[in-house]
Amino acid sequence: MFVFPPPSPRVSVSPYAPLNLPGGQQIIIETANTLNHPTGPEYSFSVGEGTYILREDIYLATPPPHPSEVPVVNTNPLATTLSSPTAGTKLSVLSHRNRNSSLQPLKPASGSRGVDGTESRTSGETEGLEDGHGSDVCLTGSGSLTSRSIDGLVRPTERFGAGNPALAASMKDAKKKKPKNNISKSNSSFISRIISHEHLTMRLAKRSMDEMFVFANINRAFNWLDLNHPKKQESLSKILFTRAHPLCHDVNPMTQSLTHLDVIIGFSTGDIIWFDPMSNKYARINKNGQIKCSPVTDIKWLPESECLFLVSYADGSMIVYDKDKEDATFVSEEETDLEKVAQKGPSITVKKSVESKNQKANPVAFWQISRQPINAFAFSPDCSHLAVVSEDGCLRIIDYVREKLLDVYHSYYGGLSCVCWSPDGRYILTGGQDDLVSIWSFSDRRIVARCEGHHSWVTGVAFDPWRCDERTYRFGSVGEDTQLLLWDFSVGMLHRPKAISPHKGSTSNHSSSFPSVAGRLRAESQAGRLQSDASLADTVQGSNETIDHPVEPRSRTAVLPPIMSKTVDPEPLTSLMFREDAIITTCLDGHVRTWDRPHLNNADTSSQVTVSAAS
Repeated sequence: MFVFPPPSPRVSVSPYAPLNLPGGQQIIIETANTLNHPTGPEYSFSVGEGTYILREDIYLATPPPHPSEVPVVNTNPLATTLSSPTAGTKLSVLSHRNRNSSLQPLKPASGSRGVDGTESRTSGETEGLEDGHGSDVCLTGSGSLTSRSIDGLVRPTERFGAGNPALAASMKDAKKKKPKNNISKSNSSFISRIISHEHLTMRLAKRSMDEMFVFANINRAFNWLDLNHPKKQESLSKILFTRAHPLCHDVNPMTQSLTHLDVIIGFSTGDIIWFDPMSNKYARINKNGQIKCSPVTDIKWLPESECLFLVSYADGSMIVYDKDKEDATFVSEEETDLEKVAQKGPSITVKKSVESKNQKANPVAFWQISRQPINAFAFSPDCSHLAVVSEDGCLRIIDYVREKLLDVYHSYYGGLSCVCWSPDGRYILTGGQDDLVSIWSFSDRRIVARCEGHHSWVTGVAFDPWRCDERTYRFGSVGEDTQLLLWDFSVGMLHRPKAISPHKGSTSNHSSSFPSVAGRLRAESQAGRLQSDASLADTVQGSNETIDHPVEPRSRTAVLPPIMSKTVDPEPLTSLMFREDAIITTCLDGHVRTWDRPHLNNADTSSQVTVSAAS
């Protein structure tokens, strides 16, 4: 009986391909990063200012699973919860940029005070610094060191932990450390290997002002590239980890130099790596979950701090660490009565305060924010507030300097996955599982508009400071529907909510001491901006209670359509970043795409060091 031979195996289209060895055994090898320059009408999109064109597409090769990893089988293909923590592709960019170009980012207000009475710096005190989205001020949060006040007063911002002599003494006595372990010679089972560029030393010695270093985590790999080099797809170094996936990272602009960089990386196991890519030295924090055994969901350096950083976890907690301190087994310093907490309403549980006298070891502070995973957080432009979004669908505004919860807002349904502040600190953007981008007013403490246009979960939001002016804000969003959406938002577009008769009932549960939303708002005659009445400012400052804002019905919420919608990748998108010359998008599969802005007139300018980080 004649039998046809089995068909030849199909060519693998995965990021890694099988290699046949003698005897028929197959092993999986990793492929190199690739660089492509696609052309055609499908690789461009038009907005009012002109046409954006795809400059390049860098594909970061995804390493295969480590042999020690046990395959996770998801028996439910329709499950909305991931079987294992993953984050797609997350970027941080360190570069020199021209400062006096023809297009400048939106400048913040000259000085301000937040809703809690905290006062901010003036813009002159922050000249020369730039935040994660390109604005010339705050270091690690979105926006600047100044924000819109509700009463116009100006006072200096308080530093985190400045009132605790024990913390100040411990930081003063602590020697400025550098990571000591050589990652290329490490015997740790946590690190698989590091692949360094053969000409890394030469490349670093010939550094120029045109460099643009990019750090990217994808799967179990952490990449370091130079996007201004002709062979930009070649990693300067690439670290592969054994059983943990890097989910997020951040670069400290306060300590960067030609010979040193401080990079912190958060992992799915709860571990944190403090890494200097220049020297290939590292230190491990929260080793094996000594303080918290839960996946790290977001990580950022505290503004203007050389050693403190904030970490959020999948169990709803947030912890402040000091890179120079040793870890110690954590024991809560706060006795919590869960029944009283449930009766009291929304709050944060301070398990260790920054005011604690015990500051010899990590953690510096420990807060329980939610009972569900925290997905992202962002520092406010005045560097004294936090916007935190979580899987329970809540946006929380926290005065982290005083460790106090101020406001709680809710999505229509589902969790919130991303958050950012406007460059002037007036507004907050969130996106999540309700397929909406929501605009919230920080000073007026209310929702401003819902933005409809996505057809799946929103995974990234960011303001474009170079397209924001005194009247109009430009921001963008990406989602799992593979689409990039751009929006133009002007206060003049807003409508006043319709008055609701008390006989018909209202969903609002505000205290009667708070004025109505319509009563709070008035339009400025010249600038067309929204301000708060002095009565609201007095009420907010005089209240020590957290305000749990109800969900506003659709009939009372403005709806904003996008000005542009474009499918920019075949895979679900994970983040976007606005640069002076381009928009950068990343996807779940490892593609980093750079979209050139319409032509800008370049001028001879001086350079400035900036740090850009994804939302």
